[in-house]
Amino acid sequence: MALAINPIGQVFAGEVTGTDCRQTLTAETVAAIEAGMDQYAVLVYPGQTLSDEEQLAFTLHFGKIEQKGRGSGKGRIHFRTEEQTRPLAQGIGDFSNVDGAGKPLPPDTRAYQFKLADRLWHSDSSFRPIPAKYSLLSGRAVPSWGGNTEFADMRAAYDALDERTRREVENLVCHHSQIYSREAVGFGAMDEAERQAFKPVRQRLVRRHPATGRKSLFLSAHAGVIEGWTIPESRMFLRDLIEFATQPRFVYSHRWRLHDLVVWDNRATMHRGRRFDHSEPRDVRQTRLAGDDVTIKQVA
Repeated sequence: MALAINPIGQVFAGEVTGTDCRQTLTAETVAAIEAGMDQYAVLVYPGQTLSDEEQLAFTLHFGKIEQKGRGSGKGRIHFRTEEQTRPLAQGIGDFSNVDGAGKPLPPDTRAYQFKLADRLWHSDSSFRPIPAKYSLLSGRAVPSWGGNTEFADMRAAYDALDERTRREVENLVCHHSQIYSREAVGFGAMDEAERQAFKPVRQRLVRRHPATGRKSLFLSAHAGVIEGWTIPESRMFLRDLIEFATQPRFVYSHRWRLHDLVVWDNRATMHRGRRFDHSEPRDVRQTRLAGDDVTIKQVA
């Protein structure tokens, strides 16, 4: 069966058939998938029963795994304790709600509370000097209710701006940090070493896609300050832009099925997770590709 990509969202997002993500891809298939990513920004591969090693191998067809660096914090991923950490393959990010014994994390733990901010609209690794390229999320166990992942097309949102706002945002620079997104949900208990690790980085508010040249808004819950603006004015303007960019006409909501593999381009989208029954396990594992360059070098 030949590879095919069919639209599943109103204006973006596609479903891929005819590809087994466990197999080595030909150069022609890789090129077709990358062209599909450039067009749709979100691709869904249903029925992909992957091991960690197979997910990593598939990911590496499209770039290099993003390395943890500035902004990753100290210790284990997402403030997990030793008992809450699972032995996943190197390069696999644990985005589940389960601990080392396979039980759901209690709501009063730091790890649970830290991940609540993933329900805010954001772009992966915008808090790092070089933001991420693709994120790949594999659904190994899905809850019976809720847990959708929603995606917003930031290219279409930019195109829909009125001319005055487009001129206003063109050369603005924002500071991004996980401090801003975590404090937005009331998670502010970080020590000085953690705050230093989450030190803000500078990102353009309008960026160009390196493959297509198309402009998009670079918004995220991690963005908290616009250079040259007061903090209250910055946050009200950024909130207005996020509300505009996440109207239903720009959004695709993915309802997870067991063994879905969902891939999105952080250079063209924002996303957020939705509520689910926290007493049920949600085992989703992520690989994330390193980005191209710092956005601050781009010319508007």
